[in-house]
Amino acid sequence: MRSIVPLPFRSCAFGFHRSTFAWVAWYAMTFGVAGLAQIASAQTPPTQSTSVEVLTNETVAKMAELKLGDGLISSKIKASNCSFQTGIDDIVKLKAAGVSDAVIQAMVEAGAPRNTSSDAANNLPQPDPNDPRSPHDAGVYWLPKEKRAKDMVPLEPTVYSGGKTAGVFAAAVTTGIAKVKMKAVVRGGRANLRMVEDQPEFWFYFEEKSAGLSNVWFWAGASSPNEFVLARLSAKKNERELVVAEAGIFGGSSGTQSKDTVEMKIERLAPGTYRVTPEAPMQPGEYCFFYAGGAAANGRSGGKLFDFGIDPPR
Repeated sequence: MRSIVPLPFRSCAFGFHRSTFAWVAWYAMTFGVAGLAQIASAQTPPTQSTSVEVLTNETVAKMAELKLGDGLISSKIKASNCSFQTGIDDIVKLKAAGVSDAVIQAMVEAGAPRNTSSDAANNLPQPDPNDPRSPHDAGVYWLPKEKRAKDMVPLEPTVYSGGKTAGVFAAAVTTGIAKVKMKAVVRGGRANLRMVEDQPEFWFYFEEKSAGLSNVWFWAGASSPNEFVLARLSAKKNERELVVAEAGIFGGSSGTQSKDTVEMKIERLAPGTYRVTPEAPMQPGEYCFFYAGGAAANGRSGGKLFDFGIDPPR
């Protein structure tokens, strides 16, 4: 005979009304805690599996057995987590299972350690062009003391012509006692780069491993500011001149004259990096860094120099 279980209506001894709380309490008293657990499990959605697919030798062999193309299998290898065994014996087994050489190569490459050197290089801090101690392209730079939008100012190389002589008549009259002077001539009476500092600070950067300041034809092999001369140019209306050689009956000499030369203080701060400043304040005028080595030093064949001008204080 079926037993009739009373529902918790208004007439129940407990006085419950029809509500969720009353119904759950009645169900717990009637069927026990197990009934409540059954209700909770019925209302909880099933948990989805979060396992990650990992390709192995067996899965690749299975794909090859299904006659999948090499390109499809290789793409799957590149896009998946892999745990391959690629020893000699393993490769022999893969070949026996019909896996192609292209797929086996993709498996070997997937198991090789990644080369992160390029990534690490890309993550390095970029050189600061306004920091003199930061790497720079080879050349000569001026570091102004006054504030500018661009701190490091490169000195552009300027072409000079050679072969101009002076004092030939005097040498002829004095039968060679007076010297003939060979001059390097730069077009224009003024340099484009101007400054008002009487002791400007320059930075030399030499490239030692590739073509740069150290390996160009007009100063091949230069590796130090000691091979350059800071000289004052004689300014004319449309050109600037620098005496680079002298000759007379008693002999000759090449190089700039001492009266045109400015003594420099040279500091080596890093391999290929130097700071150069004049030893004493410089007078307003036209100046240049002239390479003193090589065949171009006597001015006959022409060449390039780094020129600048100093203006009087404003």
